[in-house]
Amino acid sequence: MSTTEVSTDQSAAVNPASADLKFEAVVIPVTDVDRSKEFYTGLAWRLDADFAFDNGFRVVQLTPPGSPASVQFGTHITSADPGTAQGLYLVVSDVEAAREDLIKHGATVSEVFHPGAPGAQFEVGDVSARVPGPADERSSYGSFATFSDPDGNTWLLQEVTTRLPGRVDPAETTYSSVEDLESALKRAAAAHGEHEARTGEADENWPAWYAAYMVAERTGTELPQ
Repeated sequence: MSTTEVSTDQSAAVNPASADLKFEAVVIPVTDVDRSKEFYTGLAWRLDADFAFDNGFRVVQLTPPGSPASVQFGTHITSADPGTAQGLYLVVSDVEAAREDLIKHGATVSEVFHPGAPGAQFEVGDVSARVPGPADERSSYGSFATFSDPDGNTWLLQEVTTRLPGRVDPAETTYSSVEDLESALKRAAAAHGEHEARTGEADENWPAWYAAYMVAERTGTELPQ
């Protein structure tokens, strides 16, 4: 996450009308293509392609459930050493539920933790600064778990429930899975319960309140009270 600040005027001057650049795939280096394919399909990742050519080039593409981006690996596709892809993010709405699902599909996943020092989620080998359990008050962006593929490429589960302002286009507020929507509804229900406790009366217009809360949470705008 960059902390560099650029004024609106400067941004407009540098890039007045940007074309969409949709990040859709990342290449990871592996040793055995078939072994990696078996591992990732075993996690219930969607197999999008497996193309092999006479010159030895082969590309396999898979997509994690609910993800707009995919992963690719194969032969003659990267010069990076197998296992050197580290800290690849998988954003989830419930890190504990995601961890349980991955374990069910055969992955070895760390316990849920939160960083006790900046960057502790990335430290390879030394995990002394990782604090067991989710972040205090289950704060968004603060809870993690990790797992690796057979080559040691590492994935980082990060729980995100409320986005920072400006991170999501309000016109494109979506939920990528039933589980994602269910988690959002549960958070809205809990917040609405607190709302009714403050007002001291039942809210007959709760659907509108839920909708406003869920969109605000998703887009990082001010939550209804």
